[in-house]
Amino acid sequence: MSSLLSKLIGSLRRKPPELKCKAQVWRDGVGELRRRTLLSTRESGAFLLGVDEGPSKRILEFVFYDDIDPNALASGIVHFDGTKFPRLWEHCRTRGYGVVADVHVHPGSYGQSSSDMANPVIPRAGHYAVILPDFAVRQTKPGGIGMYEYLGDGRWNTRTAEGSKFFKLD
Repeated sequence: MSSLLSKLIGSLRRKPPELKCKAQVWRDGVGELRRRTLLSTRESGAFLLGVDEGPSKRILEFVFYDDIDPNALASGIVHFDGTKFPRLWEHCRTRGYGVVADVHVHPGSYGQSSSDMANPVIPRAGHYAVILPDFAVRQTKPGGIGMYEYLGDGRWNTRTAEGSKFFKLD
């Protein structure tokens, strides 16, 4: 009885994940990211739109960088033209969503490049960045991807080791 009580109390104290996404939404979005790498010849990325669910943010939709800025992937690496943000904000208003994170793929590891660190997609404290390794061909789930929280003033907190405790697919 005391063991059951300990488990219940422990589950009440457990912090919920900060990001959540339906597994099918994630699979479909990651599949499209992979397709947009053009057979692993360039990076691709997306804004992850969703809503707040108490202490968590729920990802509901991928909006791909090159759908908002057609030239975002032209150089082989992601470069989003900031003058295109009004199109994204209008899409968010129409859907009733906000940008909860961003995701992009790397050709190698899921570590942040110096460019990633110096140029957050949304330079606002609390924004999350997700990096998928190997052009999203192999590891695409928490535990095998990079997850980072922007703290502001050029500082980042690496959340990668937290895996599904930070980002849960359900």
